[in-house]
Amino acid sequence: MEFGILFTSHPNTEAEPYPHRDVHARVTRQILRADELGYDYAWVAEHHFSNEYGIMPDVFVYAAYLAALTKRIKIGTAVVTLPLANPLRVAENTAFVDILSNGRFALGLGSGYRKYEFDGFGADFDGRRDIQEEALPLLMELFHNKRVDHDGNHFSYRIDDPYELFPHPLQQPHPPIFLAGSTARSISVAARMGSGLFLSSWTPFAELARQTALYRSLLAETPESLRANPARGHIDVARWVYVAETDATARRESEAGIMRSLEHFASGHTSGYLGTVSQDVGAAPRDYDALTRDIILHGSPATVIAKIEELRDRTGAASIMLHFPPWYGADKALASLELFAAAVIPHFRQKKPRAQKRA
Repeated sequence: MEFGILFTSHPNTEAEPYPHRDVHARVTRQILRADELGYDYAWVAEHHFSNEYGIMPDVFVYAAYLAALTKRIKIGTAVVTLPLANPLRVAENTAFVDILSNGRFALGLGSGYRKYEFDGFGADFDGRRDIQEEALPLLMELFHNKRVDHDGNHFSYRIDDPYELFPHPLQQPHPPIFLAGSTARSISVAARMGSGLFLSSWTPFAELARQTALYRSLLAETPESLRANPARGHIDVARWVYVAETDATARRESEAGIMRSLEHFASGHTSGYLGTVSQDVGAAPRDYDALTRDIILHGSPATVIAKIEELRDRTGAASIMLHFPPWYGADKALASLELFAAAVIPHFRQKKPRAQKRA
């Protein structure tokens, strides 16, 4: 299995005072340590306008900065909000960051789930999936053909000979491309467009199993022209993760923070699927014990290993994307990442012994 970390650049307003510039130094330190610890991916997330969630206006700028600082970790976007973006600029920037990172870039896309961000940009939140479904084929055409002639409902582009898309990425025909999906519509689009699939940190295991089964059932509908995506068929599940020496210690150090995060997601700041699912997770009333059953991966290394094994066996996920809120404190968050790297990751990297041939 592969293991990445999702960094939302979410400020801890109690420790990182307004206007929260310190959050970016903290997140960068964590990413550099993740590079040293052997994590496979650092995923960075686009968010706008609110200090109650992430403040990362341009993931390409940050990814290019990280490319110069890191040595081996892959750098990905989780996600670029495609309905708020220009697909042509997404294609150009993806190729450029792929070059700057020496082929260590992955592009994650999504339709968005925070209405206030769309309101800020004057964009159509209700029509975001229609916009995304026009943008995705455009993006793929740009990567594959380097030229485009399109006049649609939301975008109009014409790049003809002798002009073409520059630069060209190192990874061919393009870096791995993932699509965040939780509804049947978005999961179906991911499969039919040949994209890898990101799944939400709040979704219970049983629903994750249904979502992954739907995605795999539709992969056969990917046209041959889109099957070269290195991420096709690859499922990456985001999970809230906290590891400590014992289950009791993990609970003591993380319970208040994770419940605070759930309260924010269920408060109306989050719209669409994530806003709905965050209201339904856990018990009524929602509590830490309910979350630990099939949503969060909190506990001792042995407990977290068992949970990941269950998640892998039920969904077939090839990757876990670790996620955590900012309120544990930088030292405890880093200690959790270090313990996970030392005691959890090796369990899933061990080579199985070869079966002995019978005489």
